Amino acid sequence: MEKRSIKKEFTKGIWAKNPLFVVLLGLCPALAATTCIKNGLAMGVAVIFVMTLSNVIISSLRNQIPRAIRIPCFILIIASFVTIAELLMKAYLPPGINESLGIFIPLIVVNCVIMYRAEDFASKNNIFYSAIDGAGMGIGFTLALIILSAIREALGEGTIFDIKIAASYQPAVIFIMAPGAFLTLGLLLAFFNWQRLRKKERL
Repeated sequence: MEKRSIKKEFTKGIWAKNPLFVVLLGLCPALAATTCIKNGLAMGVAVIFVMTLSNVIISSLRNQIPRAIRIPCFILIIASFVTIAELLMKAYLPPGINESLGIFIPLIVVNCVIMYRAEDFASKNNIFYSAIDGAGMGIGFTLALIILSAIREALGEGTIFDIKIAASYQPAVIFIMAPGAFLTLGLLLAFFNWQRLRKKERL
């Protein structure tokens, strides 16, 4: 395998191939679990954990898994780490966060971001680069969730990490509802697309 930049492999998921803002994967948990920063951060950490470790195992077994049944095998591996993540979160996170995230933690099993990296990268590369890719993509997804949830919490609740922004601010409750999620994500996608177009024009 050709030698490549570790930094480039790690950082591609943060900007150039950000799962949410560029590749447009994982929209369901992004819209549902970002009503506040705590929820977005918890979901992101779970995705980093599952994506990194599942990438490592899938990469290590890539030559032993028959191609015809690779997807069921990938799902089984991912599901194992999702179960571990869910049990750890129930044991150590405040009950309110677990209740807010609800079904979206178990649904990480079929999160298209994780399946995409398993099929497109981990199944074709060695363990080291697969771990780097999983961690970088997971961090990029987490940062996207934090940005989205920070805007929604600030506008919809008037708080950041439950700290009141200003006593006089009247929250726009729509931002913590489904329409606000779509609106905020749409504006963020428009902004990042505009940034990429400007960058291309300068080249």
